[in-house]
Amino acid sequence: MSTLELNLASDTYAELQQLTDEEFVTQEQAVEELIASGIDAYSVTVVDDDPRDEMLDGAENNMFDTADDPGSLEDDRL
Repeated sequence: MSTLELNLASDTYAELQQLTDEEFVTQEQAVEELIASGIDAYSVTVVDDDPRDEMLDGAENNMFDTADDPGSLEDDRL
């Protein structure tokens, strides 16, 4: 197992001690699980689902085919 040394602010260390006492068996377990969950949260893939992109894609698909003349005189006859 690897060893890690870090310096924490006093208030952060006090919070770690309180979490250790309330939620974990040992301080090592607390640090390991908190770091692992932080890494998992940081590694989240961001999905950019902008609804405007879907609207533009739909608009492009609904455009007239430029090979045909949408304003043909034959279409205007009653």
